[in-house]
Amino acid sequence: MLTVPVRQLTDADRTLAERVFAADPIASAQVAERVASRGLSWRSDGRLFGYGAPRSGGLDALLWLGGQVTPLGTDRHAINAFADLISGWPRVCASIVGPAGGVLGLWEKLRPSWGPERTVREEQPLMLLNHMPSTPPDPEVRALRPDEVDVLFPASVAMYTEEVGVSPMGDDNGHGYRARVAELIKGGRAFGRIVDGTVVFKAELAVVTHTTVQVQGVWVHPKWRGQGIAAGGMAAVVKASLRRFAPTISLYVNGFNEPARRLYQRLGFRRVGTFATVLF
Repeated sequence: MLTVPVRQLTDADRTLAERVFAADPIASAQVAERVASRGLSWRSDGRLFGYGAPRSGGLDALLWLGGQVTPLGTDRHAINAFADLISGWPRVCASIVGPAGGVLGLWEKLRPSWGPERTVREEQPLMLLNHMPSTPPDPEVRALRPDEVDVLFPASVAMYTEEVGVSPMGDDNGHGYRARVAELIKGGRAFGRIVDGTVVFKAELAVVTHTTVQVQGVWVHPKWRGQGIAAGGMAAVVKASLRRFAPTISLYVNGFNEPARRLYQRLGFRRVGTFATVLF
C-alpha cells in the first residue's frame, strides 16, 4: 500500500505541476514544454503523475510516462511510490531520461520487471549557457527551410543511429521520425550548414520553454570532422537561440564524450546538474 498517493494529473493540477518545474527549470524543460503546449488532459503520447502528501495539498515529485519516462523532483519515497505504481505495467517507453538520481533510482526498482536494458548512461553532464560565446559564429550555419527536409533527414538518421545505437526508421519506415524533423524545421528550430547538397553540421532545439532551449542532435558529417566546424556551428546556434527563443541555452552530453565536453566548456557552458539515460 502507498502511504502517500500517486495520481494521474489533469489540467486542474497544472499550477501544482508548474511549481515542481520551477524548482529546477533546466532539468524539467522537456516535460514542462509538453505541459505548456498541450496541457495535462490524457493523450496518446504520455501522461503525468504526481506524488505528494495529502495534508500539504501539493506535489513533491512528478513522473512523465510516455515514449520516454522522466522522473522529476524525486526522493527515495517518491521513487518507491512511482515504481510501485508502474512496475506491473508493460514497458512501452524507449528510454528513461532525466536527473540522474531519479532515473537510476527508478531503474533499480523497475529493472526486474522492465529489463533488460540495452545500455545505461549513468553520467551525462547537464550544461547551461546564458551569454553569447566568444567563438565567432559560422556564417554558413542557418535555420533550415521547409523545402530542405529531405536534405536534413539523412543527417538526422545518421546522428540518431550513431548516438543511440539503433536506427530511428522503425516499423513505419521512418515516417514518424521524418515528421518530427519537419516539425522542427517548420518551427525554426533546426539549424545546419549545407555544402553541395549535403549537411555537414546540424543541431536542433528539441525543447523550447520560456526559461531555456535544449539543444539536441548536434552532429558533424564524418568527412568534415577534425576541422573545427562544430565550434563555429554551435556558436551560431547559441546566437540565434538567445536572440529568438529564451535567455539560456542548455544541453546534456555523455560523460565519456570528452571532445564534446571540451567544446561546450570552450563555448562557455557550465555544468548545472547530471542526467542519466536508460535505453531499451
